Amino acid sequence: MTAPMDNDDFPPHLRHFEQICKAAGLKLTHQRLEIYRELLEARDHPSAETLHKRLDARLPTLSLDTVYRTLTTFERLGLAHRLETRESQARFEALSQRHHHFLCDRCGQVVDFTWPGFDMLALPPALTGIGTIHRTSAVIYGQCAACLAREQNPTTR
Repeated sequence: MTAPMDNDDFPPHLRHFEQICKAAGLKLTHQRLEIYRELLEARDHPSAETLHKRLDARLPTLSLDTVYRTLTTFERLGLAHRLETRESQARFEALSQRHHHFLCDRCGQVVDFTWPGFDMLALPPALTGIGTIHRTSAVIYGQCAACLAREQNPTTR
């Protein structure tokens, strides 16, 4: 089943999604569109399992394997980014504006932040002959303020 997007009022991110899929010769299925929509709306960098649970009511026939394969396809097409966490569970986000990540070691919270100074840095000279670099990002690990506060005042748990 193909989901046509002929409406001029369709959100720009979904128009971009449609163009990327068409350019890659990929059918624009209802399942792909719903997975991408859910990923666009998510602010918590969900895992494939979390996305599958969120989509279950709308797409009861959607398998977890399809979600994994679709996310892999989205990564390959530059539509999504995989963020590896300390608990070894990949979390995903739709690629939009350039940003970096802070990951809390305690609760697993992921916080997006911008860092213009980092973005303007030249790559180290050792990387000049390595090949083509498509994307750079920083991942900072630590403890979020809420976890630090709980640690300092254990009675608030």
